Amino acid sequence: MKLIGSSLTILLIAFSFIGTAISAGSDTPSVGDTAPDFTLKDAYGEAHSLSDYEGEYIVLEWLNHECPFVIKHYDSGNMQMLQEYYGDKGVVWFSIISSAPGKQGYLEPDEASEITKQKEASPKGVLLDPDGVVGRAYDAKVTPHMYIINPEGELVYMGAIDDNPSANPDDIEGARNFVSEALDNLLDGQPVEVQSHQPYGCTVKY
Repeated sequence: MKLIGSSLTILLIAFSFIGTAISAGSDTPSVGDTAPDFTLKDAYGEAHSLSDYEGEYIVLEWLNHECPFVIKHYDSGNMQMLQEYYGDKGVVWFSIISSAPGKQGYLEPDEASEITKQKEASPKGVLLDPDGVVGRAYDAKVTPHMYIINPEGELVYMGAIDDNPSANPDDIEGARNFVSEALDNLLDGQPVEVQSHQPYGCTVKY
């Protein structure tokens, strides 16, 4: 009887962990869900809330300037070109750094503003998320992990920037850029053809 009782206890504990995992996973955002609201300060100390930009298209780009996959898109000028091109069309673009202090990619505010100038990047803001709360809310796994939010506040794309999971800048040419494709669809009043794609890059250093 003791053996049966012990086995039953183990089973109950196991099921409780399964239930916890399922519950935790249920909070993971998906395409079509309302994008989690947040407030973060940028590299200049200005606070930005997602809700402040209701009615606009928004891009969230998870960033780590030490990641080879991020370097690919910045040293080639690809990411800056996207930021400028769609910024001119009224798209609000935020780069988010969720690296924890002491981890790869973490930047103090003055460092973040300086590297943004050096890279000639032009997001609406580089938002600092050192405790990783916003990154986890979006289930951001890698850099760059890309999200697009429509004017109604819904996630309409999440995943990789393109279909070539390489760190070689030469591979940008000829790759299918899902972010630019989705934004073009949306700005033309068309549905997004590819709404999600497996992201690639360096793991976010929470």
